[in-house]
Amino acid sequence: MKKVLILCTGNSCRSIIAEALVNAHLKGIEAYSAGVRATGKVNAYAKKVLEEEGIWKESYHSKTLDEVIDMDFDLVVTVCDHAKESCPMFPRPIPKIHVGFSDPDGKDYGAFILTCKAIQAELLPIIEEKLL
Repeated sequence: MKKVLILCTGNSCRSIIAEALVNAHLKGIEAYSAGVRATGKVNAYAKKVLEEEGIWKESYHSKTLDEVIDMDFDLVVTVCDHAKESCPMFPRPIPKIHVGFSDPDGKDYGAFILTCKAIQAELLPIIEEKLL
């Protein structure tokens, strides 16, 4: 099983959505997410869009890098510019890629639907190509 870490700033929207989408749709790849400055909570609209997709799990939560830094990842993906610029050093070399998405936080629910669709259409094929 390949492991991918999806990083953003707050780990409340984009990275959580991406984690759930990868886990639901990419067989042979296990996704985790974290924030470089995690908020400690999942945005309610992010949870709602994942529930409507039928892929929400109660185990999804906003995590700091400390919770995942020692895991053996095969790929690190940053989904926001801030995370890309402040991506930490990991205990061992790990390939890193950046695929940015605009932040839906603070916007209406429609922005979360668009973000979810964009991540599924743009990011999942890239992760699949890199890891499978």
